[in-house]
Amino acid sequence: MNLLLARLLFILGSMVIGYQAMALNNSGVIGMAIGGLAALLMIVLELGLRKVSVSGLSSAVFGLILGLIMAKLVGDAFSLAAMDAGMLSRIRVGLTLVFCYLGMVMALRGKDEFNIIIPYVRLRRQDQGSDIILLDTSAIIDGRIVDICKTRFIGGRMVIPKFVLRELQQIADSTDPIKRQRGRRGLEILNNLQKEPGMEITINEEDFADMTEVDAKLVRLAKLMDAKILTVDFNLNRVASIQGIKVLNINELSNALKPVVFPGEEMRLKLVKEGKEHNQAIGYLDDGTMVVVEDARKLLGQEVRVSVTSVLQTQAGRMIFTKLEK
Repeated sequence: MNLLLARLLFILGSMVIGYQAMALNNSGVIGMAIGGLAALLMIVLELGLRKVSVSGLSSAVFGLILGLIMAKLVGDAFSLAAMDAGMLSRIRVGLTLVFCYLGMVMALRGKDEFNIIIPYVRLRRQDQGSDIILLDTSAIIDGRIVDICKTRFIGGRMVIPKFVLRELQQIADSTDPIKRQRGRRGLEILNNLQKEPGMEITINEEDFADMTEVDAKLVRLAKLMDAKILTVDFNLNRVASIQGIKVLNINELSNALKPVVFPGEEMRLKLVKEGKEHNQAIGYLDDGTMVVVEDARKLLGQEVRVSVTSVLQTQAGRMIFTKLEK
């Protein structure tokens, strides 16, 4: 049953109830019209509440209940004083209004950290847990996530936020051919991940209407779900780490798995381009590591034997400095 059918049945039921309510006064048609109009107004109200999240609604209800309890306690305290019953009634109404408002506002402001705490028991969101991994747009487009998942090095439940899917779709629909190709590649990778046996991938419907940046939404959702973020974005890695969120960076994993080389070790490689400094040449290992060779610019295009002099680890990766082996 889809939403359209449910709304049609609701309108029909409201019209029947309106007809039966006014049939005794020989105004069944008017009652039917009133019932249908009331149903349409309720549907319009429901459409207006579309952006209200379940977490926000539950927080507001909790704040309302807390406000009612506080108003009852303070009102009972006022009842101990000798005062007119009418005045006491007005004070109770005012206290109820004030405390309900304050309770709802405070609960809505802290809805992301909303937890009901009971002594020795803490009720949390059902989808919270240390085994939840949020996929970032950059990690999906990168593509290496498929091979990593096949090796079973990453365990837990993969969660793809709906706003990440929306960003992928926007990239895939871009007028820029390069962006469009990247977006379509990301959607194809997601399709391959879903077909991978043993992989549990779910879509999270949570969205934050008060935020526009996808990275900020991802960090906020990771806090809310107590989850890790899988990414290749260096800036997102830094921001999330500062806020205490665990980050799985595919680039860091790739750098950690590269073979270790030591000064004095010899290797063979092909020189493919000139270096930035005078008389330098550059080659690459099979894993993409850049190797800088001193005094080798005249040998571009040739395969040479070199000896490692030093290794430099940078944020972008690892660089190996070598000299020609005589």
